[in-house]
Amino acid sequence: MSYKRILLKLSGESLASGKGYGIDAVRLNGYAAQIKDTVHLGIQLAVVIGGGNIFRGIGGAVQGFDRIKGDQMGMLATVINSLALSSALTAIGVKNDLFTAVRMEPIGEFYSKSRAIERLEQGHVVVFGGGTGNPLFSTDTGAALRGIEIEANVMLKGTRVDGVYTADPEKDPSAVKFADITFDEIYRQNLRVMDLTATTLCKENKFPIIVFDMDVPGNLLKVVTGQPIGTFVH
Repeated sequence: MSYKRILLKLSGESLASGKGYGIDAVRLNGYAAQIKDTVHLGIQLAVVIGGGNIFRGIGGAVQGFDRIKGDQMGMLATVINSLALSSALTAIGVKNDLFTAVRMEPIGEFYSKSRAIERLEQGHVVVFGGGTGNPLFSTDTGAALRGIEIEANVMLKGTRVDGVYTADPEKDPSAVKFADITFDEIYRQNLRVMDLTATTLCKENKFPIIVFDMDVPGNLLKVVTGQPIGTFVH
């Protein structure tokens, strides 16, 4: 299976690389290198990255933050990670553009579908920061929204595990991995691939997802060249 345009969703937590907080330079540069290898194939690549390594809105609400302000803090955390990824890409010669969901020039350009597609067609990597720009929505929903808007062929969801399982494989060693699963089966089995808003958005717009382990060097290239790793959700 070949893809012309991809939306890559990266986990903010994975950027911390086991440290629990902050940005691990080795992990960040590893992600950038994998992205470089992919765009060298002529694939148009857009990226959405979470902010959980810095701040999570829901977690902030538990600590007593106002939920809306907490989510706004989470949006800013995604912009910090997006800037870090943009910098890492620039350092290895990958042309890229950062778009933000709320106005914050000169940090990034305010998001526009037409401008983002224009840059993708020019061979630039496009990084989307700030989620949807609205509180109460996750970066998974932001990734689904942007992927559908830019008419990507697939969302590649890079996680710490190598696919979708019957249970959390980090907690249940008997968990079984799915090679292929439908959105309806995810609902029926209450599997936490993404939050329900993001999952429904993908289902209603027939936007498929491949869940895979981004933390293994070379896996992104394997996914985009059609090697059978991860789980295909459709």
